[in-house]
Amino acid sequence: MIDIHNKNDQYREAIATGQIKLKTETIRRIKDRQIEKGDPLQISALAGIQGAKLTPTIIPLCHSLLIESVNINFEISDTGIKAIAKVSSNGKTGVEMEALSAVTISLLNIWDVVKMYEKDNEGQYPSTEIYDIKVVKKVKR
Repeated sequence: MIDIHNKNDQYREAIATGQIKLKTETIRRIKDRQIEKGDPLQISALAGIQGAKLTPTIIPLCHSLLIESVNINFEISDTGIKAIAKVSSNGKTGVEMEALSAVTISLLNIWDVVKMYEKDNEGQYPSTEIYDIKVVKKVKR
């Protein structure tokens, strides 16, 4: 773990995005609120917030941070959902890993909530895919 004790606190912000490809029928079910397990966007937003908070637990070399804000938003298209996670803090180190964790956990929870609709006849997921996870913005001031 890197020694950060000599660094000054600064405002830190990171925005990460990622996408999940879903069947058109699954997207329709989400829009029509016909998902048996519940609202996948609400569930995955809460899970993403928890993922940001637990980042030092699952990424061992990350510092524990006082996270001041986590926002998870979604954009739904005909072929999938884009998750956008924004994390901010005032501290000695950045929040990129927290934003990446938040968006990844959000997408995994969408998959979990809708997986019954994504399976083919053999129980496989031939068209479901999580992809394009990245940091799109980092702020330090």
